[in-house]
Amino acid sequence: MAEHKPEETFRVIDRRPFTETGELRKEAVEQERREQEQATKTEAKKSAPVAADPGPSAEPPKPSPAFENLIRLLGSNAAMVLGAYADPRTGQPIVEPDAAREFIDMLDALHEKTKGRLTPEEEDLLVDLAGKLKMTYLEISQAGAQTVPARAKSRG
Repeated sequence: MAEHKPEETFRVIDRRPFTETGELRKEAVEQERREQEQATKTEAKKSAPVAADPGPSAEPPKPSPAFENLIRLLGSNAAMVLGAYADPRTGQPIVEPDAAREFIDMLDALHEKTKGRLTPEEEDLLVDLAGKLKMTYLEISQAGAQTVPARAKSRG
């Protein structure tokens, strides 16, 4: 025996905003209100200023031993070429101001790129170390500039 399938029907929904008498339908009013709310939300998102730098997060940064080691590594290399350590072969201090300037610039770049994301201890370490190295670099550069003319005079 063949099963009897109920006839498939379709439903017609009147989406006209007005009734037969010309009055505004409640559904149309609700739909319009929802569309206006959605448009307002979309406009608010579009007009909201986009932050280029998200800034510091609500969660405080966690200290990183690897980052501190990196700062110390760059600092000790800069100190080495500023004469803080003696060459083991000659016993004379190594003084290479150009190399020291490169290390100091690396520390400054690290400070710039990590601004607002460091713990207070990391910030202090980086700022203090870079400051001391800059002062030493300045002293060595000035001492080198003063000794060069003296040598030139003694030759002439």
